[in-house]
Amino acid sequence: MIEIIKDWCKGCEICVIRCPVDALEISAELNKRGVYPPKLKEENECNFCRLCELLCPDFAITVIPEEEGEPKETKSRLIIGGIVNEV
Repeated sequence: MIEIIKDWCKGCEICVIRCPVDALEISAELNKRGVYPPKLKEENECNFCRLCELLCPDFAITVIPEEEGEPKETKSRLIIGGIVNEV
């Protein structure tokens, strides 16, 4: 999943241009800055490489990889020197 904070975008289109799988496009809706932010295409092959997130100068994009299966619950316990995770 790609989360885009539309009002943070300044419309540089770096994410759209640099996407290696062409998963993003410019939307038809203006944001508060008066620019057209990116959006995920209806049919896309996003591979969650995070390049759009890393290149965005406005920090407007967050990539959240889709987990396969159920997420594991971890238990934490406090020990001297830090926290240890138990599976």
